[in-house]
Amino acid sequence: MESNSVVLVADIGKSRCRVELREGGVEPAAGTWRSEVLAAADSAGFPGLGMHNGAAEAFLLIRETAARLQPPAPPGLVPGRIPRDGPQPHFSPLTGVGAAVAGVEASTEQSQELARLLAGYFGVPAAVLSDATAAHLGALHRKPGTVLIVGTGAVAFSFDTTGTLHRADGWGPLLGDRGSGRWIGQQGLQTVLEAFDGGPATSLSAHAAALVTSPELVESPAGTVSPAQLPAWLATHPNPSRAMASFAPAVLAEAEAGDAVARGIVDEACRILTVTVARALGAVLGSELPRVALLGGVVQSAFFADQLTQSITSAGIQVMPAEGDGLTGASLAATGRELLQERYIHRDGKF
Repeated sequence: MESNSVVLVADIGKSRCRVELREGGVEPAAGTWRSEVLAAADSAGFPGLGMHNGAAEAFLLIRETAARLQPPAPPGLVPGRIPRDGPQPHFSPLTGVGAAVAGVEASTEQSQELARLLAGYFGVPAAVLSDATAAHLGALHRKPGTVLIVGTGAVAFSFDTTGTLHRADGWGPLLGDRGSGRWIGQQGLQTVLEAFDGGPATSLSAHAAALVTSPELVESPAGTVSPAQLPAWLATHPNPSRAMASFAPAVLAEAEAGDAVARGIVDEACRILTVTVARALGAVLGSELPRVALLGGVVQSAFFADQLTQSITSAGIQVMPAEGDGLTGASLAATGRELLQERYIHRDGKF
């Protein structure tokens, strides 16, 4: 990577799309890679590249989010920008685009098409890779190892020394993603309904009432929102997985406060995620102590990160700090060559 090169990077998950301009390079003295965020914007995510017209939808999402970068980039750096009044910050010329996108593994054709669209629109080489692969690349900076990503979904990725991918879970909200933010939130909502039916009482019931704000849902005679309205609230939500994941913070907070029902959900999530890590590690274990880096919105909770770390450590697996995230990985993919994960990166443009 050349010093002072600028790349446009995107990390598109099912819940959120983040776009940044990053400037970076290799520090000559230390030989380490550095990166500085120059501008950033975000918007809602999308179902994934495996959907119909997935490449076109992802391209439009990246283009529209890039147009809202703050501080705004000059029109010549990001095509399609509308100039704003006032002085513009100075940026070096754009040298590449990196996009970490959910669902890349579902369609090689759509992934390659997205790389072509990005390279053609921005006029620079483009790299497209899965959000999980990018997270691995960012967390371990080109090195082999394992990463557990716990966000709305959950997946463990291992790359061995030959660059071969080994994964566990990440199969989506209907068939997998166990222990994820969606899973935790869903379990919490289910226990609220169980309490309503006469099951164990939980402080989560009070939190669930705050979710149901639709004017179509009628309050109970006592003036409170009934848990019986939760199924209708979820059915009308445009993104049910994201809606359920939005309840995960309440579950974590009540578990930390001592609610037995919530604590049981957290303990089970940690047990499941420990198994997921072990399965991803199983094919690549060697003589070294197995290690994993943790990423994702759910592990931003210090309480949950501590509980999960204890569970993983008890299984004989060392938890190590992540050096970066999916946007870091997208930046490395946009500028690096012959990476460990190269066979899983789709490129277009002159590299």
